[in-house]
Amino acid sequence: MVAHPAPQGLSVFHLDAFIDHLTVERGLSPRTLDAYGRDVGRLVDFLRSRGVKRPGEASALDLREFVYHLKDQGLQPTSIRRAISASRTYFAFLLAEGAVVSDPSDRLELPRTWRRLPDVLSREDMVRLLEAPDVADRLYWRDKAVLEFAYATGVRVSELTSIRIRDLALEDGFASVFGKGSKERLVPVGRSAVRAVDLYLRELRPKLDRGGGEGAVFLSGQGRPLSRMGVWKILRKHVERAGIAKRVKPHTLRHTFATHLLEGGADLAAVQEMLGHADIATTQIYTHVDREYLREVHKQFHPRA
Repeated sequence: MVAHPAPQGLSVFHLDAFIDHLTVERGLSPRTLDAYGRDVGRLVDFLRSRGVKRPGEASALDLREFVYHLKDQGLQPTSIRRAISASRTYFAFLLAEGAVVSDPSDRLELPRTWRRLPDVLSREDMVRLLEAPDVADRLYWRDKAVLEFAYATGVRVSELTSIRIRDLALEDGFASVFGKGSKERLVPVGRSAVRAVDLYLRELRPKLDRGGGEGAVFLSGQGRPLSRMGVWKILRKHVERAGIAKRVKPHTLRHTFATHLLEGGADLAAVQEMLGHADIATTQIYTHVDREYLREVHKQFHPRA
């Protein structure tokens, strides 16, 4: 590789010193040096576009956004893995040289460990699912309440089955949910879900509860607290009735809840709070779902996509 001097204004990123380090101390081949130079140059360009004036200002969020940026550009996982490896090597060099005091790349995930983007239902499919229960069915209001509540709140299936009547404040439009690590959070319950749950509690639940309901909101046909498998069966039944072809799991409703909120302009931190995520990075996967959706729309409708 022919090492080119860093353009004016880039010297603060120590690119020339980094390439010298790779050449002299690491003894990398010219081809590898070329690849590292391109990858780190791309990283520096991205950081500067975000207003980062020196490497010590780069954050873990900047690095995560850089990886999403590479994926949005259509780079293959192998190329992204190489760029991540180059970024880690670059920041390890800067750390050793005292140019930065911490390494923002140390928690970057490689593409092979990325979670598959979650399946979500379109707004149209979600409406069809919510309208799928048959009003003539004995358990109509139970099934309607389960589906409406799950979509309105984004709760995990384990949280849905553990909700107790005392946890509901329907008049205020909220429910208390106990999530992972027994952490309590308040989740809003929209009007449609409030109506469905309220009618279920008044019209059907008293008939189902024969003393074995244990205060659970959602009961089985036998009057016991609804199980996770019970939720699966309810969902499977109505997905089929709605004519939805894709495989839908209880967690799909949680993914759909988050995606529809973000597509509607909701704040990421608010969605994080409603989902009960400890780390906002977990919630950020839904912003990438939105990007994938936008990319598909662009491919489908832009005349030169």
